[in-house]
Amino acid sequence: MPIGWVERCGREIAALPRTAKISIAIAADAAAVPILLILAVALRRASLTAAVHLPPYLYLTASLVAVTSFWAIGMYRAVFRFITHGALHTAFLGVALAVLLLAAFNFTVLGAPIASNALMIFGALLLLYLFVSRSLVREVLTYRHSSGERVVIYGAGSAGVQLLRSLRDAGQYAAVAFVDAEQALQGKLVADLKVYSPDALPSLIKKKSVKSVLLAIPSLSHGGRQRILRTLESLPVAVRTVPTLSDIVLGRATVSELRDVEPGDLLGREPVAPDVALMRACIDGKVVMVTGAGGSIGAELCRQIVRLGPSRLVLLEMSEAALYQIERELQLQVQREGAGVEIIALLGKARHRHRVREILLRYEVETIYHAAAYKHVPIVEQNVVEGIYNNVFSTWNTAQAALECRVDTFVLVSTDKAVNPTNVMGATKRFAELTLQALQERSTHTRFCMVRFGNVLDSSGSVVPLFREQIRNGGPVTVTHRDVIRYFMTIPEAAQLVLQAGAMAEGGDVFVLNMSEPVRIADLAARMIRLMGLTVKDESNPDGDIEIVYTGLRPAEKLFEELLIGKNVTRTEHPMILRAMEHRLPWVELRALVEELEAALEMFDCDKALDILIRAVAEYRPAALIHDLVWQRPRFAETARRNLVRLVSHAGG
Repeated sequence: MPIGWVERCGREIAALPRTAKISIAIAADAAAVPILLILAVALRRASLTAAVHLPPYLYLTASLVAVTSFWAIGMYRAVFRFITHGALHTAFLGVALAVLLLAAFNFTVLGAPIASNALMIFGALLLLYLFVSRSLVREVLTYRHSSGERVVIYGAGSAGVQLLRSLRDAGQYAAVAFVDAEQALQGKLVADLKVYSPDALPSLIKKKSVKSVLLAIPSLSHGGRQRILRTLESLPVAVRTVPTLSDIVLGRATVSELRDVEPGDLLGREPVAPDVALMRACIDGKVVMVTGAGGSIGAELCRQIVRLGPSRLVLLEMSEAALYQIERELQLQVQREGAGVEIIALLGKARHRHRVREILLRYEVETIYHAAAYKHVPIVEQNVVEGIYNNVFSTWNTAQAALECRVDTFVLVSTDKAVNPTNVMGATKRFAELTLQALQERSTHTRFCMVRFGNVLDSSGSVVPLFREQIRNGGPVTVTHRDVIRYFMTIPEAAQLVLQAGAMAEGGDVFVLNMSEPVRIADLAARMIRLMGLTVKDESNPDGDIEIVYTGLRPAEKLFEELLIGKNVTRTEHPMILRAMEHRLPWVELRALVEELEAALEMFDCDKALDILIRAVAEYRPAALIHDLVWQRPRFAETARRNLVRLVSHAGG
């Protein structure tokens, strides 16, 4: 039978109305029962003649009894495409009921023309018929001739088998083999596919024209995934993965959802294990507010906070679209997990002190995670005034409101760019840290602290989504400098660190993560290119697929970032979190600088504003030129004067 005919037949049957499919199943069963009964009697008497001479109404009665029994037991309610081996139990009950009813009719009404052992043979044949017919129909309905991309599934466990079934249903990929490090599985057939050793991958790729390897071991440790990815990186295939076990368990993803390699898999270190007791300390049973709740870090904070049992979670976000998205996601999460958390979604800017104060009072907020900030270095460099307003004054005003409303804990999400900053973004974040440390002097109730960490993989503006987009578009991948390095962590890991820091705060603390070795951005780009099945185009490989182009450092960008000012650090309850002891500004001096800065911003005086930043942040080394796009433009009067001079000069010439 041609393969195309089978698939076409399956699609046509699947397209029929439900009533038509049930009618066909009933008709087929009704027609099969007499044949099976004849065969059973013939086998019992070793003669076909004896079976043929039985009364015709007996066969009609057998069909009616069998179909009625199957209907009563619910066999016709099953969807054929999704019938599993569990349906055999239902079929057994249906057959048992049919044979009992037929036996009763045979012995009480007809005078036993059919021997009891013939009825037993009939029951066995009927059960076999139901199993074979249903299985055959299921295979026809679900058969898809996979002419798509040829892939190997790495992992022959339950996740791999589930992924294989999904691939066969979709028909987009043609799985040609399993690969698994488990020696007991190697050489065996799993779901009709042979299992090979990982050492056989290079030859498999070549012999079977494999284009992708699908990593289907969601329970694998980070170190294990790293080792596998290192071996796959050198092979001419794209690598995709199923979601992690935690994502599957929490309902955020299913096994069949294939993804590009997770950003965390590109890090050269194990993620920091969270201390659940520390994470719950400022959240469990409390009213919590997150500012910037729709951003990359703010949204992840919200997701994790919901799981930690607050009584209420207040979201403050200035973007209507971002607020809608995160509220909708959290409401679904609450329903799915049965969290019982009240979600309050509020539009507003954190720098509007009166608005924030009213929110804190009316909702009785006890813990604040302040994630609202502008964080893109080039954009803030070109928008100095707005950058200062959002990063400095949103922190200042929210913290003042927290102080007035006697909030228990205030945690600022900071950045490694606040250390020895060379750009406005870093300087504003350091200024924000200084404001909290100064406010701590006046606080008798609220504990202020800040958490400083490096770049966050796959967040908005991160190099990972940018590189992924550039690779998919055929390149080139742009890196600012060959030697630029950065500290990295994943979004969930960064959020966990922020949540734990609040529990350890004594007041005015700066927490930093021991992030091990930084990552060279050029190496990260090269790894992403190779793991997407492509090669790096360079001098040693001029025929490669994707070129890495070095564009030069952007205004105020540094080759490397630091996490500490000085060397004065102490350990905390968490083995990977450090407490930095750094210089502070007294409250009186800091308040005067804030007032002076606010006056400069009202006059839109970038020169003065940056001068105040330099005085406040002793380590700040700004760029030689002000890059603010509005400040650079001449005022209207100046432009008119220049145009007039140009006109007069032209007329005179």
